[in-house]
Amino acid sequence: MAKTAAKKTPVRRTRARRVADAAPPTPAQGWPTGLHALARAQQEGAKVFENLLKQGQGLEQRTKQAAADTAAAARGAVSAKAKEMQQIAGGTWDKLEQVFEDRVARALSKLGIYTQNDIQRLADRVDALSEAVNELLKAKGAAAKTPVRRARKAVRKT
Repeated sequence: MAKTAAKKTPVRRTRARRVADAAPPTPAQGWPTGLHALARAQQEGAKVFENLLKQGQGLEQRTKQAAADTAAAARGAVSAKAKEMQQIAGGTWDKLEQVFEDRVARALSKLGIYTQNDIQRLADRVDALSEAVNELLKAKGAAAKTPVRRARKAVRKT
């Protein structure tokens, strides 16, 4: 014959006991209970407050970091766009300057005014001719008391 383990069943509360437990406490019982609840709420409240404070500080740090990251990204985008606009404007100014120089050069040419390059070419040509004349004079054997003067190399800018 096999032994069966007897299971223990919880003792059921009687109906009267359940009603007594559900009944409100008497004032004599309520005062210490209330004081105990108040003391516990103060202790727990301080802990909850500290916990909320720590969570708030963490949230504040994350928010500041996110704001700083966003500001840095915006600053970088604005800087890149400013450089792009500066390059476009600089290219436009260079083109405008070149057009202006070309038009002034054409106008001066029509008026018969020589440019610095024209004067430099003429000075170089005069120097070459002076050297050729001096060589011819030496070749003929004529001793020139004063050789032909060379043109000045320093030309003033106009």
